[in-house]
Amino acid sequence: MVKCSSRILDRTFAALADPTRRRMLEHLSRGDLCVTDLARPYSMSLPAVSKHLRVLEKAGLVRRRRRGRVHSVKLEAEPMKQANAWIEEYRKFWEGSLDRLDEYLQQLQKEEKK
Repeated sequence: MVKCSSRILDRTFAALADPTRRRMLEHLSRGDLCVTDLARPYSMSLPAVSKHLRVLEKAGLVRRRRRGRVHSVKLEAEPMKQANAWIEEYRKFWEGSLDRLDEYLQQLQKEEKK
């Protein structure tokens, strides 16, 4: 099993649970943005956008830099890599289980034909 910090996984999955935050990450995957540009597609106030960004920052999914009055935001994908590694272990488990079930069903079909 992959060794991942449960605290990191909890924060990552909690941050990704919100569709607005997922869309923000999608926008940031195309490049760094200032907070006002990141907020533009949403019908919410800048303080509301900042709350979403704080959740993403605490999860380690974004990094905010301040240059004068401009706050720019950058995507940090490492926590998602860890979450993906954790999910991958379960994908392997389920694929193995389904492969064994398929083999069993094929065996039953062969026995029925006899």
